[in-house]
Order: sequence, then C-alpha cells, then structure tokens
Amino acid sequence: MNAPSPGQANGELQATEELLYEARKKIYMRSVTGVFANWRWAMVWLTQIIFYGLPWLQWEGRQAVLLDLVQRKFYFFGLVLWPQDVIFLALLLIISAYGLFLFTAIAGRLFCGYACPQTVYTQIFMWIERKVEGDRLARIRLDAQPMDARKFARKSLKHGLWAAVALWTGFTFVGYFTSIHALAGEVVSLALGPWETFWILFYGFATYGNAGFMREQVCKYMCPYARFQSVMFDRDTLIVTYDPARGEPRGKRKKDAPARAQGKGDCVDCSICVQVCPTGIDIREGLQYMCIGCGACIDACDQVMDKMNTPRGLIRYSSENALLKHWGRAQQWAHLLRPRILIYSTILLLMVGMFIGGLVVREPVKLNVMRDRRVLAREIPGGMLENLYQVQLMNASEKPRRMTFEVKGLPGLAVISPRGAVDLAPSTNVLRPLELAMPTDDARKGVYKIEITARSDDGKPVVVRSDSTFIVP
Repeated sequence: MNAPSPGQANGELQATEELLYEARKKIYMRSVTGVFANWRWAMVWLTQIIFYGLPWLQWEGRQAVLLDLVQRKFYFFGLVLWPQDVIFLALLLIISAYGLFLFTAIAGRLFCGYACPQTVYTQIFMWIERKVEGDRLARIRLDAQPMDARKFARKSLKHGLWAAVALWTGFTFVGYFTSIHALAGEVVSLALGPWETFWILFYGFATYGNAGFMREQVCKYMCPYARFQSVMFDRDTLIVTYDPARGEPRGKRKKDAPARAQGKGDCVDCSICVQVCPTGIDIREGLQYMCIGCGACIDACDQVMDKMNTPRGLIRYSSENALLKHWGRAQQWAHLLRPRILIYSTILLLMVGMFIGGLVVREPVKLNVMRDRRVLAREIPGGMLENLYQVQLMNASEKPRRMTFEVKGLPGLAVISPRGAVDLAPSTNVLRPLELAMPTDDARKGVYKIEITARSDDGKPVVVRSDSTFIVP
C-alpha cells in the first residue's frame, strides 16, 4: 500500500475538519407580523420597561431596588435583606428553576422564544438593523456591494445605535448595584470609578457582541439550556411543529385548485418559514434543539396559507401525540394536566408558599451573641461575678428602634451594661459589648445555659432571643 502524499493528507484533514465544524453562514432574518410576533414585542416592552425603569424608581427617599454590595444591604422596595438572608435568594433561584421546568414541560422553550435576554436584545438590534439597512433582501444586496460612502454611512449609523443601546444597558445594569442617580452624575462629570467603568463597558460589550453579531450562535452552541431542555419534553409537550401529513408532498401549486387534486400537500415550499427563523433552521425537518419556540414560522406560514385560501395551522403549536393521533384542540389541552405538570406545579406552589411565609414571619431585628474569648469570667467590685459578651444587633427594617436587654437562666443574673436602651438606626448593623453579672455568693462552679433577650417596645413590639452560656470558674 502506498503512503498518501502530503497534499492528499492535507486534503483529507481539511475534509474531516469541515465535517466536524461548519463555518457560520450569516442569517438574514425576514421581518414577520402576526399573533406570536405581537407577543414577542409585548414581552420586549414589558421586560425592558422593568429593566430600564426599575432603578429610577424611588421608595421612601432611596432607590427602590438596590443591591448595595459595598454595604452588604439589598433593598427591594420596603424590604431590606442582609447576607444572613441568603435562604431567600436560594428559594428564589429554586422557584425560578421549577418555573422554567414547568413552562418547558407545558410548551417547550417559551422562555427562550419570548423572555430570554438574548432573544429580547437580538430582537431590538434586528429592529434597528431593519430600520437602517432595510428588510432581508435589502440587507443581502447591501452586504454584497463594495464599500462606498452610502454603505459606510448606513453601517456606521447601525453600529452607532447598537453601541448606544449596549452602553445604556451596561449603565442600567451597574445602576442596580450603585445608586443610579449618583452614577449618572459621575458619568456626566466624567468621574466614574474604575470598577464602574469596567462593568459598564464589559456588560455593554457583551450586549453589543451577543445581540449584534453572535445571535443564533449563543442559542445553538453557548446556551446550556438548549442542550438539556429535551429531557423536559415528552410526547404531550406543546412545541412548534410542522404537520407532514397535511403538508407533503410539498411543491408549487395553483392558488384556486385544491392541493390534493394537484397531487400536492398544503406546503408550497416557499421557504419563508426558514427566512423568518432567528436560528435559521427548517422546522419542516422536525423538532431540533436549535428551535427556540418563538413562533415566527407559524406567523409566516399562516400568512402564506391565507394567500393560498388554505386553512391555517400547517405549522402550529402542537404535541407529538396530537399529530400522530390527530387530536383536536380540546383533546390536546386535556392532556396537558399530566403527572409531570402536576408534580412541577405542586413543588412550585410549595416553594412560593415557603418564600412568602418566610418573608411574613421574618423578624425585622436580628440578634447574635458571641462570648468575649479574652476574659471568660472575672470578679468585679460589689461582690459580683461577671461574664463578657459581644452582641451584634441588626435592624433589617427602615424604622429606628430602641432595644433593651434582658437575661434569664440563673438566679440573680442581671445586665450590667448597657443599662439603658441601645438606639438602632434604620437598616444598620451594630456591635456592642454586653456585661452580665451575678452575686458571687450565689455562684456555683459550672457552665450554665442562659437566654439573652433584646426587646423593642416602640411601635410594633419586637422581641428577639439568643442562647449563650455563663461560666462560673
């Protein structure tokens, strides 16, 4: 056997690389209107009004939503959370996960198609692109032309608008972690700090790159949800589907004559469903993990069916069982309430109940008692035996409080210092020494459990307790 020549080896290697990786082909998405397009734009408006508007909303003289990492305080309207409240963050993440599982089991990648930030910002950037460069065919022609003044001006305008949206997005993102009014003043006076500058530019660059250039690449290759979402599907999950029994054999046909009389299916093979797809797939080839379930192909196909005087629904939200068994809409919806959906719904309701219940019973004041390790016990004037402690008081509410201390667990045990009330400003965390003492004559050697109570009687009474020990040497 003769060894392959270097040229043959390089050719085989190149062929192997082409099989492993296909070079990206730019997608020129065609604009589409319809029911699902309206839903997508409604979600764009809803999510962006919340995202861009929430940092500017004021609540009792401060920013309504502020994640102050420096001060370790997290403000959510009238609620102030501290790092010790991490359980609420954990519950919120679990609720989000189960909500995602539930919606996916019901109707596939609804989050991807309508509310995912990648989808939302890609939609915004593509709208800008269409307004500046035109729709699909106009953009294809423009990209094929050599660079001239007209093309340069349009490209520059498009990228300038993209950059403006991206930077505003980065600015808003940082505004959730530092006061957005102060941040705006720093931007105007060119006095931004290094970390604020970095995160505005970094988040802006990520938005610019992902929504402007990478687009479907993020959904296809970078998003982990695209890979594992198939395990959440079953044969009754509503997904974007093409009905081959009705559509095949596809091909061009006359408008007025019935499709079957011409030996054709309802699909006229116009490929508009491919042209409007943001990930560039052909839904007629069956379910693919790259499909984000946005419904753009449904709107496009329905418009073609209207022009051909053919019933809508050749491409529609349906399930595998509904297609195979030719179920009607009522049968299809009846099969949505299956064990998986009921389990997800029950767990989700339990998690939401735990989250709300935790917030309701959450104490506005927290008490943590730590023994002073430098001095376990000592005698003080007056025939008293004293133990020293450090008390951490945390006011998790936005009203000032006056706290007084009490102790029980040993006869004659009393609070020596502080004697009066401790003032707690709103949303503050203070560390104070606490001195407890009892008569030496009553003391017997040992380690005794005690209970320290901090009480606030102003306004709505608040009582918090913490266990500790009192040592008699």
